[in-house]
Amino acid sequence: MALKLKIRKGDKVVVTTGKDKGKTGEVLKVLREENRAVVQGVNIVRRHTRQTPQAEGGIIAKEAPIHISNIAIEDPKEGGASRVGFKTLDDGRKVRVAKRSGEVIDG
Repeated sequence: MALKLKIRKGDKVVVTTGKDKGKTGEVLKVLREENRAVVQGVNIVRRHTRQTPQAEGGIIAKEAPIHISNIAIEDPKEGGASRVGFKTLDDGRKVRVAKRSGEVIDG
């Protein structure tokens, strides 16, 4: 069962555990069914690919999905890892808020 995730495509995130701990990057894709996300420059794997008319063959490095529990949103104010909360603004919009600084994440 897919959970409601607090991380979306385009968010700046920090890796909290694993071989890439401390690296930051932008979320390129969110895989809700698997609770994973593809983050730019994180969890790089090398794949041997066969040559096709469209693509050249060889060893290609690309990002692999990382589990959502191993990443945290980057605080827009301080830059470190932060948890995500929700807040309703005066005009009735529900926005995501960084728990660390209280800064609004969504525009």
